[in-house]
Amino acid sequence: MTAQQVRAPQPTTPRVLVPRLRGPARMGAAALIGLLAGLGWEPTAAWPLTLFGVAALTLACIGLRPRAGFGVGFGFGLGLMAVTVGWTYVIAVPVAAALVAFEALFFGGLGAALTLVTRLPGWPVWAAAAWSLCEFSYSRVPFDGFGWTRLAYVAVDTPLAGLFAFVGVSGVSFLVALAGQGLAALVAAWPDPAARRRVAAQVIVVATAVLLAGLGGRAWQPEPAAGVGAPVRVGIVQGNVDGVGIGAMGRARSVTNNHLSETVGLMARVNAGELPRPDFVLWPENSTDIDPTTDPQTGQIVQAASELTGVPILVGAVMDGPGADERQTAALWWDPHIGITARYNKRNLVPFGEYIPLRQVLLPLVPMLRLVGAQSVPGTEPGLMQVRLGDGRALAIGDVICFELAWDSTVREATSGAQLFVVQSNNATYLRTGQLDQQFAITRARAMETRREVAIATTNALSGFVDRNGTVLWEATPGEPASTVVEMPVREATTPAMAIGAPLTWLLAALGAGAIGVAIARTVLRGRVASTGIASGRAAGR
Repeated sequence: MTAQQVRAPQPTTPRVLVPRLRGPARMGAAALIGLLAGLGWEPTAAWPLTLFGVAALTLACIGLRPRAGFGVGFGFGLGLMAVTVGWTYVIAVPVAAALVAFEALFFGGLGAALTLVTRLPGWPVWAAAAWSLCEFSYSRVPFDGFGWTRLAYVAVDTPLAGLFAFVGVSGVSFLVALAGQGLAALVAAWPDPAARRRVAAQVIVVATAVLLAGLGGRAWQPEPAAGVGAPVRVGIVQGNVDGVGIGAMGRARSVTNNHLSETVGLMARVNAGELPRPDFVLWPENSTDIDPTTDPQTGQIVQAASELTGVPILVGAVMDGPGADERQTAALWWDPHIGITARYNKRNLVPFGEYIPLRQVLLPLVPMLRLVGAQSVPGTEPGLMQVRLGDGRALAIGDVICFELAWDSTVREATSGAQLFVVQSNNATYLRTGQLDQQFAITRARAMETRREVAIATTNALSGFVDRNGTVLWEATPGEPASTVVEMPVREATTPAMAIGAPLTWLLAALGAGAIGVAIARTVLRGRVASTGIASGRAAGR
């Protein structure tokens, strides 16, 4: 036996027609792919570009060593994140650059994973699972993660949107990734007519099944449109702020006064018969950035608004404590007769925006971080608020505050047992950036996932009302005061996504990790077989 006769098992990696660039040229091309893929997210919402980007990343990684794949993935991540979260420049350009570079590391890991899993039979499935593992990781690490740029959020206006209620955000992300991998598989098989026909048939069958399921899922509803019991009328108030960017909140109490003023206007239209009388009024996060329980003047403004409406107000407030130089972002159920009767403290805080991780270490090194202010302390309980309306009716409200929309578990725990779903947000810093539209798309995805209407109140953008199919029924003009009254059905049913969302997320991530492990083991085994064969051939030739 000779060395030429000894062959290692041949990999199942497809041969593709992708130019083999090297060094900076390779990373630059990958960054361009990432830039184009990023245009699938709001505000451009060109979702086909994301599918092409997912496919192109895979094709660029096939046949590479993991180290080279990491470079391709990192370049892709730089381009993608520059487009999707570059709006953080309004805080500080160094903050945006650091965030983009750090998040790109996860895509570097994805690129390395793609070089491995594309060597396996059925690689499109494993490559999609590798995307799920990537999203799983950057949604949790570090500091609770930042799952803002998930593939599911490009799908809110596609046929896949009908599947949010069944497989949740994680499941839809996997399906978007799988669609991209199907496109990559078709391109990879194109030079071989037989392989091309086989792969095309497989792609058509899977795509047809998923699309039909999505269209059918959109028509499915867990309960009647009217809900159960009498509907609740909610007044939504966007009071506006005095500026734009990092100093948008203006002078102390100005934001609270703005919301009082818009509430006055709202009630004037109610009293004139232009709008129905609300059962409660929804103010946004940070509608008062001074603790109304310790500052008498602020407390008087909120109380005046509540007495004016004659109904409770869900107030977004920054509260002092629990310790010295600490604060909490809270939602307060403010009854006009007895004051605060329920409170929810925001659980998912924005690092370097609401609190400073490793504060004792970083603050002396980066003095600019003092702009963050007092250290925010996260809440420990879900945003499920048990309250009473002015007519005495008991009501369970699921409240999610701003960036908490990006955390699956927070949304699931807030809406589990809730009869209404509301969002309070303060996006004043990000006016005229893509962040506003991105968060609104996430809100729409959550409405479809839970099959609940969502009332959204923000300080200056984007307040609105979304139905359970993700359709926008009312949207306020950004940067201007606005208000309305919407009728929200009382709901009790839950969706399959709320029941299986967490296990499915872990399962998809485990599939990705398992595929990577199998690919590594096969590669090691193949290397050992080849080495053994060569050694045997040399011995036989002596």
